[in-house]
Amino acid sequence: MKAWVLDEVHGSLTEKEVPTPAPGPGQVLLRVVASGLCHSDVGYMEGVIPLTIPLPVILGHEASGTIAEVGDGVTGWSVGDAVASAIAPDDAPGVSRDGAYAEYTIVNAEKLVRLPEGMDWSQAAAATDAGLTSYTGVVVYGQVKSGDRVGIVGLGGLGMTGAQIALAQGATVVGVEPREALWETAKGHGVQEVVADVAELEGRDLDVVIDFAGFGTTTSGAIRAVKTRGRVVLVGLGRSEWTINSIDLVSRAIDLQGATVAGVPEHLEEVLALMADGRVTVKAEEIAFADIPDGLARLQRGEVNGRLVARLDA
Repeated sequence: MKAWVLDEVHGSLTEKEVPTPAPGPGQVLLRVVASGLCHSDVGYMEGVIPLTIPLPVILGHEASGTIAEVGDGVTGWSVGDAVASAIAPDDAPGVSRDGAYAEYTIVNAEKLVRLPEGMDWSQAAAATDAGLTSYTGVVVYGQVKSGDRVGIVGLGGLGMTGAQIALAQGATVVGVEPREALWETAKGHGVQEVVADVAELEGRDLDVVIDFAGFGTTTSGAIRAVKTRGRVVLVGLGRSEWTINSIDLVSRAIDLQGATVAGVPEHLEEVLALMADGRVTVKAEEIAFADIPDGLARLQRGEVNGRLVARLDA
């Protein structure tokens, strides 16, 4: 099969012909139709995020496609089923084993989710990371419910998706985004108000703020924007270390929660259902399989607004 292979950290991807993997017990072989590009893959290539599997490696953890082969012990799934996989930090293509920058990849059957009829392949691929990460921050850890007043900090690919998910939960949403070019898009989704700096929300007594930026100052500002005993959820990793004013956190008993995906299929099912109903759309630009290295370079340069998804059936 064709695959883009990373031979060394700080190196570039090389297109190679490699053996097609065989599914083991409890696994399926996925024929990749759409493979999303993620900035974390840039981190792996740069050595900023440590790899947990030996080089050479095939990256790519956002995949949708059809089952090509079923391993021993797998029930309920058949060749030809259209599926995606609920990823987790310790169980995902391109993270714990070779990934989806290839024509085929291996997926654990227990993580599979069947795609709704007519589901767009690129949206399904984006759902596995952008959709699932946003859902986890907003619904699982943010516990956003109908009637809540919610702040979404950072209206890039994840934050814009998170804002739509919060709105689908019945919340009123205020956005924070310095790039004014994104404001109208956010308001078009139903975001009530957008400001340039989270400091402008201080004293607004919001129920929940989800920080998709994670630059330290954004989280500190979020703490001052929520009500007493309000909740701040940190999703973004703009900075790996920062300081906060502990008086802000303690004196008003603020709940500060980190969030990451947990590989729960039911969560991905919820995201896909919201997409199928038209309530959530991930902004995605489709590229060819041959353009994956260039797409990652664009991510590295900060030139992508939304998500890039490589289509292998194009």
